[in-house]
Amino acid sequence: MKKMTKLTLTSLVMALVLLAPACRSRKTPAPVTTPAATTSSVPDVPPPPATTNTDTRVAEPTDFVRETPAPTEEVFPADIEDLNRMVQQRGYIRDAFFNYDEATLDDAAQTALTASANWLKGPQGTTYGVLIEGHCDERGTEQYNLALGDRRANTAREYLVTLGVDSRRIRTVSYGEERPFEEGHDDASWAQNRRAHLVLVR
Repeated sequence: MKKMTKLTLTSLVMALVLLAPACRSRKTPAPVTTPAATTSSVPDVPPPPATTNTDTRVAEPTDFVRETPAPTEEVFPADIEDLNRMVQQRGYIRDAFFNYDEATLDDAAQTALTASANWLKGPQGTTYGVLIEGHCDERGTEQYNLALGDRRANTAREYLVTLGVDSRRIRTVSYGEERPFEEGHDDASWAQNRRAHLVLVR
């Protein structure tokens, strides 16, 4: 029995000796480190999003002009002929047209003379006088047409005076059929020649 126990002990020691190197060659795993616990127990909260401007007003354009621009004064030609062309083209001064063998003003003639009176009474027109020329078409005798042209010029003059134009600024003359605006011998040409023609004078 002693022999048996001795043998068993020897076998056990031998087994331990053989196993010891295998155990030594085994690597021990590296210790797992956990981050240090924070002192606060509240979890991290992300910061609030940046506030955006909710103002919905539309910005004024950079080229917006707040002040009302000062009106530019109209420059009139110094030459009286150029001035007469300009005021006729722009409709400041308008001629009054008449029906055949008449010296009365119809609605269109009154409208034309009203526009002329408004300009003549305005700041630019007050510095000028006006000559009203009476014209006729070629029908009728020369003497008759001179008298008819005179009646037409004076009718236009009286109407301008009733609209407030100073009578001292207005002169009249009759050319009858002597200075036609249109040289034709038809109704369209004759209609253009029956007029009271307004001319600015200094």
